[in-house]
Amino acid sequence: MSTTKDQLGDQSGDAPTIESMDELAAYLAAGAKPKDQWRIGTEHEKFVFCQTTLQPVPYEGEAGIRAILEKLGEETGWSIIEEHGLPIGLKGDDASVSLEPGGQFELSGAPLNDLHQTCDEVHRHLAAVKKVCAPLGVAFLGMGFAPTWTLEEVPRMPKPRYGIMRRYMPTKGALGLDMMHRTCTVQVNLDFSSEADMAAKFRTSLALQPIATALFANSSLVEGKDSGFASYRAHIWTDTDPDRTGLLDFVFEDGFGFQRYTDYMLDVPMYFVRRNGEYLDASGQSFRDFLKGELPALPGEKPMMSDWEDHLSTAFPEVRLKQFLEMRGADSGPWARICALPAFWVGLLYDDQALGEAWEIARGWTTQMRTELRDDAARLGLKATVGGRTVQDIALEVLEISRDGLRRRARAGKVDKDETSYLEPLVAIAKSGVTMGEYTVQMFEGEYGGDAKRLFEESKY
Repeated sequence: MSTTKDQLGDQSGDAPTIESMDELAAYLAAGAKPKDQWRIGTEHEKFVFCQTTLQPVPYEGEAGIRAILEKLGEETGWSIIEEHGLPIGLKGDDASVSLEPGGQFELSGAPLNDLHQTCDEVHRHLAAVKKVCAPLGVAFLGMGFAPTWTLEEVPRMPKPRYGIMRRYMPTKGALGLDMMHRTCTVQVNLDFSSEADMAAKFRTSLALQPIATALFANSSLVEGKDSGFASYRAHIWTDTDPDRTGLLDFVFEDGFGFQRYTDYMLDVPMYFVRRNGEYLDASGQSFRDFLKGELPALPGEKPMMSDWEDHLSTAFPEVRLKQFLEMRGADSGPWARICALPAFWVGLLYDDQALGEAWEIARGWTTQMRTELRDDAARLGLKATVGGRTVQDIALEVLEISRDGLRRRARAGKVDKDETSYLEPLVAIAKSGVTMGEYTVQMFEGEYGGDAKRLFEESKY
């Protein structure tokens, strides 16, 4: 088992600086790939808890997060990532494990060819963590929000960037610290072939993100009580930081492209700058000033492209653009639903016919309709409405479009002739009209009799 520094690299300040704003948009454009090179990258987070106490696992200790990382590195052969001498992640050939602020484990999967490979990757990862954690009396919970823990009970991971965010978040919204420490998500990263293809995928996925939010809603319990939301995690994002979240109305404007997204990112306040392995607090400062050599945190210096890469990762809209597109609207959940999220979006976005049909559903929605849909989907799940239709009805139609897109992809696995089977958990939810979050509340207050141990046992991996 080897050790590396922070997975984003050690920025020493001696790399070439950015000399033109054109370079920023060009960086995004460089992600374009021909269709035969499109890949699927899946990320999922999960809570780590002690099976005896049902409490979150701290960083230190014989069964702590640090020990789990070190043992998982030995099990997988992946390299330990350190910051200031402390393990904070693992790095494989094309994938990594990182720690979210409250100790949530995140697998950032490799870019893979099909959904069968994605599910194999998820299975290998969960098998490895279970093998490591079972002897320690530790397990992983697949939900969108920690169902019984208070914010004060959740440990803080020793990553310097999170310290900067913890100080800054409460100045921008009431729920930012909850977002950092008590939420888990699953997301998929997908490619585009050109600026026009990126724009079409961005607007379609952004408009339909609330449909995914409803289908994956799995965070109704907050501190052991019904929150009144199908997805409390999705609600949290509405009161985290308006400068870097939301539905990005400009994506739906004519002419949207790489330069317009660059302009948006230049208006997103910074969090930090990294130099020589240290995080310098630049919270609230302007990347535009950085380009002029006038950043208060680093006076006289101009940014490198690695600084732009870092900055791109500090915006949190429902869909995010880097050199690929990230779908960010779903709660974490059971194993099958980790595979279902990439299936949902691959079926819609990697097939031209499906992409066109999906956009037709949302084409006529106004800014107000999209905003109301986002809020209502978090609260009402599949019972929300838009344009005179229920989200349940739209979800069933969108799932059929996705299924057809996956059929046309015709990627066979060891057993299945295509990738459509991964949509089945979502089809069952859409037909029932009941989100997993709502179902969990019903079971917790009913059959489980408020027994948290039963809740965790039923929801763990």
